[in-house]
Amino acid sequence: MRLTAKHLLQGYAMGIFPMAASRDDPTVHWVDPRHRGILPLDKFHISRSLARSIMREDYEIRTDSDFAGVVAACGDRPETWINPEIHNLYLDLHREGFAHSLEVWDGDLIGGVYGVVLGTAFFGESMFSRRTDASKIALAWLVHRLRAGGFTLFDTQFQTPHLASLGAVEITRGRYRTKLAKALEGRAQFDPAGYAPNRYSVTQRSTQTS
Repeated sequence: MRLTAKHLLQGYAMGIFPMAASRDDPTVHWVDPRHRGILPLDKFHISRSLARSIMREDYEIRTDSDFAGVVAACGDRPETWINPEIHNLYLDLHREGFAHSLEVWDGDLIGGVYGVVLGTAFFGESMFSRRTDASKIALAWLVHRLRAGGFTLFDTQFQTPHLASLGAVEITRGRYRTKLAKALEGRAQFDPAGYAPNRYSVTQRSTQTS
């Protein structure tokens, strides 16, 4: 059976997500980790060096201006779980309003992150960086946006040392599903009315670390 965007949304609502073993593997697998990575929106860590990067004036933040470009950049690495079918499915989700990208631009697209929205949950799928700290800058602006829009759950799927340094934690499958069920009951906005962030506010609304 061919997967559709509807199948992906059903999977996310159940607590599972799709992956391919590699770019060239045509098979899409559903993944249900025993332990799940999440990024508590009130515990995002911004180091002093990252704060300095955020405050620089040599980049611009955009949302959904090149969703396809972000997905392609995330898959442009030696090892990736984004095969052509998955790539196209997320483009379908974006066209239907369920997937969004936050992008860092400096003339060209230099960093970004994309994910899926359901209820008050944001399922972070992948991120990329073509300049030092670009993906971290994207995450900082994304966390600020999600908090402003009423999101309660930022799912990172897996825990990694990079994400842990930014405040991500690992929880059990059961605890994750409890949080997910609650998040699916609410409603959040990726583009909240009147939202006008600036560099200073992004650095201040997170946990500061040395």
